[in-house]
Amino acid sequence: MQEQTLQLEQQSKLKEYEAAVEQLKGEQIRVQAEERRKTLSEETRQHQARAQYQDKLARQRYEDQLKQQQLLNEENLRKQEESVQKQEAMRRATVEREMELRHKNEMLRVEAEARARARADRENADIIREQIRLKAAEHRQTILESIRTAGTLFGEGFRAFVTDWDKVTATVAGLTMLAVGVYSAKNATAVAGRYVEARLGKPSLVRETSRISVLEALRHPVQVGRRLLLRPQDALEGVILSPSLEARVRDIAIATRNTKKNKSLYRNILMHGPPGTGKTLFAKKLALHSGMDYAIMTGGDVAPMGREGVTAMHKVFDWASTSRRGLLLFVDEADAFLRKRATEKISEDLRATLNAFLHRTGQHSSKFMLVLASNQPEQFDWAINDRIDEMVCFALPGQEERERLVRMYFDKYVLKPATEGKQRLRLAQFDYGKKCSQVAQLTEGMSGREIAQLAVAWQAMAYASEDGVLTEAMMDARVQDAVQQHQQKMQWLRVEMPRPAARAPRAPPQP
Repeated sequence: MQEQTLQLEQQSKLKEYEAAVEQLKGEQIRVQAEERRKTLSEETRQHQARAQYQDKLARQRYEDQLKQQQLLNEENLRKQEESVQKQEAMRRATVEREMELRHKNEMLRVEAEARARARADRENADIIREQIRLKAAEHRQTILESIRTAGTLFGEGFRAFVTDWDKVTATVAGLTMLAVGVYSAKNATAVAGRYVEARLGKPSLVRETSRISVLEALRHPVQVGRRLLLRPQDALEGVILSPSLEARVRDIAIATRNTKKNKSLYRNILMHGPPGTGKTLFAKKLALHSGMDYAIMTGGDVAPMGREGVTAMHKVFDWASTSRRGLLLFVDEADAFLRKRATEKISEDLRATLNAFLHRTGQHSSKFMLVLASNQPEQFDWAINDRIDEMVCFALPGQEERERLVRMYFDKYVLKPATEGKQRLRLAQFDYGKKCSQVAQLTEGMSGREIAQLAVAWQAMAYASEDGVLTEAMMDARVQDAVQQHQQKMQWLRVEMPRPAARAPRAPPQP
């Protein structure tokens, strides 16, 4: 039994050893599998790195080929230009030589003809003098006979006319009727002209309008046809605003369009804020989106008109009331003539013009919509504030809006002309998106108009360069100049601010 127990223990140890051997084999298999996985992963990584390197080399070769092709094209273009210039110079020299020879031949011919004519005149001088004398005598005799015949006929006709009273009476009546007709036609033409001017002609205060007149349709029928076929566009197309302001003005656009469709009463809007923030642009887009015509007038044009301001103001509203599509009347710089009548020192003529404006805007109209724009709305007369239904504040663009503006104007004035190849403008190789983001950070406090002027300045710098290439350094230099100019303007504004502060301060109206 002890021997059997020992054998059993021996067998159990043998089995444990075999199990340990099997476990060791499994561990070796796992280790080998792990090593194989690592090897495959490393090979995959090396393959990817090799593929990326090959792709980089391929792109580099492609870029080098493009550069070489571009240099070759430029060289060919330069050679062609030189060849054309040489041919043009040769052609010009040939033409000049031909003209010189032709001029010499013409001078020789004229000189020969003059000599021959002079010789013939000298030889025939006596004959020519006799012919002239005979022609003069004949002409004098003919004139005398004509005078005698005309005097005789006129005398007989006048004698017959005076002796016949029926003819005298008919002549006097005809002259009287002719004078009455001329006077009546003159007055009727003046009245019709004033009516056409009041109904169809553009008033003198309106600087710009989309309304089509009969004269414009006759002059430019193709352009007028395109404008008539133009579909209503988005009110915010090309207008970049903050999200909150964009949502608000979109609601105004939708309400205005539905008001026009339902032929209801339009609401009056005041848009205030710093200059260059998109007030005029949105007013035009609003009119086109709503299917209306727009007319733009400036408040600074009213004061110089003096006594004629009242008549001109009535003409504007009479003309606006005749629009079949509805008219959006945009008054820019409205604070120039809509000032306080009690506290501000304004002339009597301007006061009368303001009263006429208040009279014509006392009630809402279904013919026209009034949109005022001002940088200083606190100077408005209280009656003007009473006529405003909604006030919208157009503030300076923020970081995101400035970046969108920079990208939009960069694409419009620089990138698009450079890619089309129709202008002498090209772009150097750099990251355009990153550069636009940097410019947006540097232009803090600038308006949309200043950013548009900056993009136009980039285009002008490319045109002024020798090769027409706009580089990153050129853009940075122009941005620095624009920032310095903006800071100088702000300094001038801060210097002017204390002057009106002597009066009681008044907070601007909140939207």
